[in-house]
Amino acid sequence: MQLTARDRHIIDFEREWCLVSGRKMSEVRVRFGMSTSSYYRALCRLLERPEALSYDPLTVKRLRRRREQARRDRIEGRRAHRGRR
Repeated sequence: MQLTARDRHIIDFEREWCLVSGRKMSEVRVRFGMSTSSYYRALCRLLERPEALSYDPLTVKRLRRRREQARRDRIEGRRAHRGRR
């Protein structure tokens, strides 16, 4: 299955959103017409698709790493001082 124009736009937005003036969630509502939760559900599904990885490997891998780190943090709990035991 090929990426839709919206799928590509989401990946492009994730790559470049830090260059956009304004708050990210406000931009999501304006650009995509979706709630924050709908946007992140769509993004998570998109990150699992091989077509997304082919389209922009650096962005998709970066987002996958961040997602996995967030999962680990939720499971293990954040340590007050990383590296210390």
